Amino acid sequence: MLRLAGAVLLSAAAYYVYLPLPSGVSEPWKLMLLDALFRSFMQAVRGQNLGSLDHSHVIEARSSPAVNVTDSALGGVPTRVFRPIGGEKLKRGVIYFHGGGWALGSGRMRSYDSLCRRMAEDLDAVVMSVDYRLVPEAVFPDQYYDVLAASRAFLSTEVLEHYSIDPERVCVSGDSAGGNLAAAVAQKLGSDDTLKVKFKAQALIYPVLQALDFHTPSYQQNQAVPILYRPVMARFWLQYLGANSSLEPLLLANNHSSLDESGISADIRSKLNWTALLPTKRRKHFQPVVKQTGSPGVVGKVPGLMDVRASPLLAEQDVLGKTPKAYVMTCEFDVLRDDGLMYARRLQDAGVTVTSDHYEDGFHGCMVFASMPVMSNVGQRSMSNYIHWLDQNL
Repeated sequence: MLRLAGAVLLSAAAYYVYLPLPSGVSEPWKLMLLDALFRSFMQAVRGQNLGSLDHSHVIEARSSPAVNVTDSALGGVPTRVFRPIGGEKLKRGVIYFHGGGWALGSGRMRSYDSLCRRMAEDLDAVVMSVDYRLVPEAVFPDQYYDVLAASRAFLSTEVLEHYSIDPERVCVSGDSAGGNLAAAVAQKLGSDDTLKVKFKAQALIYPVLQALDFHTPSYQQNQAVPILYRPVMARFWLQYLGANSSLEPLLLANNHSSLDESGISADIRSKLNWTALLPTKRRKHFQPVVKQTGSPGVVGKVPGLMDVRASPLLAEQDVLGKTPKAYVMTCEFDVLRDDGLMYARRLQDAGVTVTSDHYEDGFHGCMVFASMPVMSNVGQRSMSNYIHWLDQNL
């Protein structure tokens, strides 16, 4: 009887975990397990305040033989500071924004804590991980203002001197929604001629950069690939922009960006025209989904859809040209793949030196989750290459 019960439970667990995945994805069973853990976590907290989820997997600040960790603030925003012990007198400096759809995550999560510890140790760098406000207590542009205030403080003479950071070797970085915020900050501060110190590099990890086209090739190809499903990304966007969740079907159908939406000019559309911005290898057999008639007026109801602070891919070329040299990581099995590839192309066209680091077997979140119990080979590779780029370019 016990054997039968065990077999039933094992079968149920396998049914819950199993997902059909593309053949090229790295270590599919690890991705399935990670997705199952993530789904279980989301179900366990369903109905709770999403803003409270940043305490999941939290560890307290502590010191290690190589890195001292303390909790502080930058520009009034809670920040975890990772300082290497010993090494060079003047350190490199990295300010980091975590991912999580602007609604989840924290620099105190094990995954981000581990990433920042490794960065601090391997780079002999002071790394500052910013805990910006989260949905639903805060919506756009609150998160943007938080990271902008933290970044201005990070670049201040007072902070640079206090932490012995070399002003010639500073970088802004982030993953997913944090990559969105890092790109927006790089644009804003790159165009600010009043700053004495500016970022020398921007490192964007599978960033989310636009919300006008939910039918790019990567959205079509990977809409059912974990851990970031296409409807989930649309939901994150609506929550971030403070919009009604009932608009989700319109976004998923691209009705909000139909040609009868007068608020979207041809110039704006050209900035995310993937038929021109993506190579044939990434376009594959997919066709654009552009509605002649849709739901005009959505942009008026949700102006954040067109705000470059929320959608950095929509920035003007002269703004992009003032941003620092860039590292853009993308993964083949990620709905956000083409956001990153289009942004890398637009940066290059603006004269910015860009390293485009693409992982043919990668999936969304793989780098950050490399430090979790469900470690993947592509996660380890991508983290090592990301840190190597920082080492070579800071």
